Amino acid sequence: MATKTKTKYKKKLPVKVSEKDFNRYIKPHLRTPVKGRKQKISNYKIFNYILLVLHTGMQWKQLKTYKNEIHWSNVYKRHNRWSKDGSYQRLFESSVGLLNDKGLLDLSILHGDGSNVVAKKGARV
Repeated sequence: MATKTKTKYKKKLPVKVSEKDFNRYIKPHLRTPVKGRKQKISNYKIFNYILLVLHTGMQWKQLKTYKNEIHWSNVYKRHNRWSKDGSYQRLFESSVGLLNDKGLLDLSILHGDGSNVVAKKGARV
């Protein structure tokens, strides 16, 4: 008699976000430039290009966009801007809060990784 082994279901990280989910959960937290030219490509598309680069680990220069609609350096600049202006931080905090409110936040699997922490010379422990 064969026994079934239980396998834990692991949800994979999203490689692409739907436009509906982007507009509902992500867009409110991303800063958009007030001055300057109007964007030719939506933040939704740029965000998905950023997810692709981060998921695959490719270099920014290797990013191939659909019909060359935007240069890789502009995608990187938007990623860099959102990183520096706190957009990603706000998005993260909102996501954690939403998951916690819905009872979907499982803190038993939370891991801290200190492998990339810089230790200055003469740091006291």
